[in-house]
Amino acid sequence: MRPFLLSRAAKGVFGLALIASSATASDQGHQGEGPQTLTRDGGQVSLQANSLGGEVIKVDGKLDEAIYSRFEPASDFIQQEPKEGEPATERTEAWVFFDEKNIYISARCFDSQPDRMVANEMRRDNFNLFENENFAVIFDTFYDKRNGYMFYTTPLGGLFDGLVTDESATNRDWNTVWDAKVARDAKGWTVEFVIPFKSLRYGAEGPWGINLRRRVRWKNETSFLTSIAASFGRRGLNQFSLAATLTGLTTPSNSRAFEIKPYTTGGLTTDTALPEPNDWNAEFGGDAKLTLSSALVADITYNTDFAQVEDDQQQVNLSRFDLVFPEKRDFFLEGKGLFELGSRGGGSAGGGGPGPAETPIVFFSRRIGLSDDGLVPINVGGRLTAKAAGWNVGALQIRTGEDPSIGAEHTDFSVLRVKKDFLERSTIGVIATRRDDANPAPTNLVYGGDVNLAFGSTVRITGVGARSDSGLTSSGDLFYQGRFEWNADRYGLEAEHVRVEENFDPGVGFVPRSDIDRNKVLVRFSPRPKRESLRSVRQFRWMLAFDHIASAETGDFQSREAQAELETEFQNGDFLNLQFKDSQEAIDEEFEVAGGDLIIPIGSYRFREYEARYRLGQQRKISGTVLFHRSGFYGGTRTGIEYNRGRIEVTSRFSVEPQVQINKLDTPFGKTTTKLVTGRINLTLSPRMDVSALTQYNSTSDELATNIRFHWEYQPGSDLFVVYGDVRDTLSDARPPALSTRSFVVKFTKLLRF
Repeated sequence: MRPFLLSRAAKGVFGLALIASSATASDQGHQGEGPQTLTRDGGQVSLQANSLGGEVIKVDGKLDEAIYSRFEPASDFIQQEPKEGEPATERTEAWVFFDEKNIYISARCFDSQPDRMVANEMRRDNFNLFENENFAVIFDTFYDKRNGYMFYTTPLGGLFDGLVTDESATNRDWNTVWDAKVARDAKGWTVEFVIPFKSLRYGAEGPWGINLRRRVRWKNETSFLTSIAASFGRRGLNQFSLAATLTGLTTPSNSRAFEIKPYTTGGLTTDTALPEPNDWNAEFGGDAKLTLSSALVADITYNTDFAQVEDDQQQVNLSRFDLVFPEKRDFFLEGKGLFELGSRGGGSAGGGGPGPAETPIVFFSRRIGLSDDGLVPINVGGRLTAKAAGWNVGALQIRTGEDPSIGAEHTDFSVLRVKKDFLERSTIGVIATRRDDANPAPTNLVYGGDVNLAFGSTVRITGVGARSDSGLTSSGDLFYQGRFEWNADRYGLEAEHVRVEENFDPGVGFVPRSDIDRNKVLVRFSPRPKRESLRSVRQFRWMLAFDHIASAETGDFQSREAQAELETEFQNGDFLNLQFKDSQEAIDEEFEVAGGDLIIPIGSYRFREYEARYRLGQQRKISGTVLFHRSGFYGGTRTGIEYNRGRIEVTSRFSVEPQVQINKLDTPFGKTTTKLVTGRINLTLSPRMDVSALTQYNSTSDELATNIRFHWEYQPGSDLFVVYGDVRDTLSDARPPALSTRSFVVKFTKLLRF
């Protein structure tokens, strides 16, 4: 049976051809006979759709079909980095075609020194794919110039797909059905994408937005079809408002579609603390999607399963606030951006990853089906999302089951979100959440709203407000946030005010810190040196920040932090970062750190911290970030060393990713040393098949955890998982450490589309 990527063109097929090439390269590419399909009128770029006719594209990455020679190439990919606005130094030619089922994107990526290409990652959606040579496309399918789809691949065929919301947040855990094939030769590399229309949601009529990006990693050069400012950094591909306009496109008239993805799992779990330690079990369930129209989609989940989810990467928490871990479950990933309130920031100061959240999250899907004591079964759930005439609507209803072993009872979770686009890139919206537990506790309700104002390409103003109602209090239940961001390439400014009252309690959300009035300001100066003596430096980033927190109820001081930071980005992609922090905290309630090894008493404490880190780019066989810091720590000292995001390339398919974090704490209340050692071994057999082994030792929990996973996406959207995991007690005298729990699970999913 021929896979979906070997499509047949039928009568009434429509297509688009785009060819882009750099005028600075010496090798001449395709010179077709067809009309010009790319036009530039000042800053406006347009692509015109053309009929493909009855021709067939065999998606193998080789670009050997005759269709590739019949269109006059458009020209000039434009650098974003290192020389903003100048022509790309390596020529790129790209085509986009359509038939009645799929959209195809193809590219010839010429390279003057193909032996220097960085290509050492194939894992699906892995962060390291961006650090390889890659070619990407975005589609703004509703032409709202703010939301859309992202796809890219590398010379090894690694696959990345994601959803982008409001030109900022990228949901890279979202997956859909598509494919890409690549080939390499003496001129560089070539690529062919195929994306079914059923994998996309789009407007009933009108144009799409489109942009293309080429990354030449060995030069650390990034270029686009349209002009993208360097200040956007890696978020440049998200800027739908700066994308080209795709005109003349005819999409399939029948937008109704139904798909179902059932699963079955079976396995063995062992808990040595129980009288009967072994438990054989089997489960079945699945998700279904009904596309009522291209703009209206209903999703249903039954007995949602978590067997494919790898263990969360452990963290050592040396603060008094809870940590945040990301959502990984398929059902909650699609439409995730719609349900988010406000802006999470991440401009001048950069982004983070898991760690303490700065502000409350009104809707946080990890509160559904997961608790501190274990997994809570999800019986059934549904979601409805709609988009039309600038309106975005999302409704979610989930019922979780009971589990006496962890004290879980039936609970209903409901969320309603409405958001309206206005002006060019601004939005205003409201949200309501409801949590109704089976116990006699009152129903928890939260009402909120947000406004996001975008001015030009550098200024954004965000306002968020919410109130909770749990029937227990009548005051002190508000949260609001105001945020200003100005992020140009050379200068940046961020200012934020957050108020979280003591009784604000979102039952389907997360509050890291209540009873606070917070004011924060950050300024940045980022010059690009032009002196010959600094040719190895691409950009400096100098930042000053001040953060002050007081009690929202009494106005009493809680904490403050002043920070100075100097970061140097080198031309080869390495980074050197130096930081100094001066901070003070007033502790009004004792708390534990380091797994309870230390108890910090009530008092006022001042810290001074010095930190140096160096990040080695992925073009090296050994990459990662090395960090050293020395600081005060609640009347004593903290000395730490880290090696994180480490990667040792053995071959392009086999790598080892070590991480080490050691903190020596010396305080008047005791001394301890925390150790977190993580090792991941990756064997990537193909872009859709891999084996990984993750081992984690955490001294604060005295556990050694191992997770081994085999994953095979045997057809696009259909998976086989084989997962083994165990946790061992490192305090036991046994060698190896005594087994605490163990699990072995096999999971099979099958995607059926109608």
